[in-house]
Amino acid sequence: MKTGLFCNYENHHQDARRTIFEQVLLVKEAESLGFEEAWVTEHHFNEFNLSPSILLLMAHLAGVTSQIRLGTAAVLLPFHQPIRVAEDIATLDNLCSGRLAFGVAKGGPFPQQNKHFGVKMQESRTRMLESVALIQKLLYETNVSFNGEYYQCENLTIHPQTLQKPIPIYVASGDDDAVKFAAENSFGLMGGPPFSLARLKKTVNKYREFNQSGAEKFLLARFFFVGKTHDQAVNEALPFIRHFSKEMTHNSTQVMEKSPQQPAFDRTNICFDEDYLLENSIIGDVNGCRDKIKKFQDELDLSTLALKPSSFSLQKNRESLQRYNQEVRNYV
Repeated sequence: MKTGLFCNYENHHQDARRTIFEQVLLVKEAESLGFEEAWVTEHHFNEFNLSPSILLLMAHLAGVTSQIRLGTAAVLLPFHQPIRVAEDIATLDNLCSGRLAFGVAKGGPFPQQNKHFGVKMQESRTRMLESVALIQKLLYETNVSFNGEYYQCENLTIHPQTLQKPIPIYVASGDDDAVKFAAENSFGLMGGPPFSLARLKKTVNKYREFNQSGAEKFLLARFFFVGKTHDQAVNEALPFIRHFSKEMTHNSTQVMEKSPQQPAFDRTNICFDEDYLLENSIIGDVNGCRDKIKKFQDELDLSTLALKPSSFSLQKNRESLQRYNQEVRNYV
């Protein structure tokens, strides 16, 4: 199992420049500790998560690192023109000397994104799947012609060519159609921090119905803090967990109001309650974090565990990553 860093560019101190460069310092710290991967999220219209220009942030990370694999977690494809994304991804793969992984998602639950980008929520998933199909052709074929419901091109060849052939692709979705699409194309899967173990197991099992090698390509992201004691770890992570819970509960309420047919959120699927998030995170003392990681490994057979440090303090997050490296990593 590889260890990754999950990067949200969180604006704890209401200082955008500080936020950006503290996240860069954490990525460099992770690389120095021998972490294999760093995964960057995409958020829009959010004063707390400052990563709207995900590929620009990734290009900067490519220039300040040399070993760690850099992944998008994920590019929200319905809000981007896929031909331009293909050009940017190919360029970025060259910038980071073939260290790129390409994660994709539909975006949500964030109704403002769909509103301001002019994409209906009910179209997001089909747009994502069509977009990644076109991008996949553009990255490795010449004179591409494509006639989809949303995107078209004729006799198109993009430049530059990618260094990797292929670039690893991951799909962040538990939807049956998306999981089938990922499996049939041998793409990996991504599971976000709020998704329950029951949902993730169901997603992996669905993948394996179509592709038995799916166990080798599962990325799990989890909120994380390992402290000297369980109580110290929980107290350090709780302000972040509470902020996340409040924001996501508000967003999910908006989704339910705009889409009454949307199934209710529940604890067997996804939940944003504070106690649920703590229970499904890797937050605690050394032994507690070891046990939680082993449970995820046993149930999901992970390829990568992406840790999201959950303190508001850069120094405390660095200490937590160092403690993980010294006292947890070699025991799981």
